[in-house]
Amino acid sequence: MLFKVKQEGCYIRRGDKNNVERLKDTLIRKCTIDKIANINFLWYYINVMKIENIYDEEIVMDTIIFLEPVFAERIWGGRNLEKFNYDIPEGNIGEAWVIAAHENGSSLIKNGDLKGLTLKEAYEKRPELFTKKKYDKFPLLVKILDASDYLSVQVHPEDDYARVNENGELGKTECWYVLDAKENAELIYGHTAKTKEEFNRSIDEEKWDDLFIREKVKKGDFFYIPAGTLHAIGAGNLIYEVQQNSDTTYRVYDYDRTDKDGNKRELHIEKTKDVTMVPFEKVQLEQEVYEVGNIKVTQLAEERYFGVYKIEVSGEAELTKNDTGNLFTVLEGQGRIKVEDIVYDIKKGDSFILTTQCNDCLLDGEMLLIGSYDR
Repeated sequence: MLFKVKQEGCYIRRGDKNNVERLKDTLIRKCTIDKIANINFLWYYINVMKIENIYDEEIVMDTIIFLEPVFAERIWGGRNLEKFNYDIPEGNIGEAWVIAAHENGSSLIKNGDLKGLTLKEAYEKRPELFTKKKYDKFPLLVKILDASDYLSVQVHPEDDYARVNENGELGKTECWYVLDAKENAELIYGHTAKTKEEFNRSIDEEKWDDLFIREKVKKGDFFYIPAGTLHAIGAGNLIYEVQQNSDTTYRVYDYDRTDKDGNKRELHIEKTKDVTMVPFEKVQLEQEVYEVGNIKVTQLAEERYFGVYKIEVSGEAELTKNDTGNLFTVLEGQGRIKVEDIVYDIKKGDSFILTTQCNDCLLDGEMLLIGSYDR
């Protein structure tokens, strides 16, 4: 039997040990109980009758979930992820999967009723806590990328192509917010070919300089990369990436690099030819900005798979979220977040999810955050 406390997803479960004082405090302050109308009667039932198998597992409000990132070594990586207060492993660490629920890497939940589970396991167990829409798997994947060297020139497929050719995997539309960029840093973003024949011929003849479109970048730039867009992050860029929950990449050019064992990485020439959009058309996004009191919100993208926005906080500010469950990372500064009556300290590098049981929160401090949600 499950008694559900109506205040924001607090649960009392049978079958484990009792946390009496915490339970009493929560019931008195917060709750009305399904099945039992009178709190005093329930308290008597627990405390006097000594029913030991009613349990609250810390009486956790599943409104905010903090995550531990997963790190990945990459041939193009470095050590810049240490700037986010991460204890990263040895080697050239190129990626922090800060909000991830993928077979190839899943963030670990640090608090609450689901503490100790990976986000993938938690979503499989309680999907309604994270998204109102029903998905086969968690819809988004959020990373921080340290490009100390060039990434391969690559492209990602649409959903239909990936589903058929990648064992049911999702396609990959993504976007980048530039956290930092060295002087003269650049991206490859698109190509010059006007027809498929021209595109294929340029690849076959390795006319890379003629084919690739290069674009200078600076801190604060934002790029939307739909599936089918040829692209590469250049050396000296630190990137915050929001994408579909997919790990499918087709490389077309990798600078003839070899790994630590002397092997070149696999290229995917034919699949690149299949899925790349020709001609290339850069998506122009309109960014809306609004300020209320101590908070400034910039809508970076509101596209097919996700919405992404930048949040700048200077002081105390209320943030109202949408009802799909928002994903956040603190990228500069530090402060506090108050959810219900609980205050949490947050700092640069922290990532958290405001679940479907949370409607709004109070932020306080000097911070820059990026928020995203599924659409």
